[in-house]
Amino acid sequence: MAVVNVHEAKTQLSKLLERIQAGEEIVIARAGVPVARLTPFEPVPERKPGRLNWRLPESFFDPLPEDELSAWE
Repeated sequence: MAVVNVHEAKTQLSKLLERIQAGEEIVIARAGVPVARLTPFEPVPERKPGRLNWRLPESFFDPLPEDELSAWE
């Protein structure tokens, strides 16, 4: 993991991005104090609905009791 200061990061951003794309982590520091970590981007896999295969019980669709309905008003 390389540490670079803010000025170097600003002037050599393209080179730093190439290093990050190659898998390296870069830490940006201000006055020697780390403030950010640049890491390679990892895409999130596409989500597909319906993967859990669970079903609602039939009672879920029953009307609510009057006391429950009045509590929502």
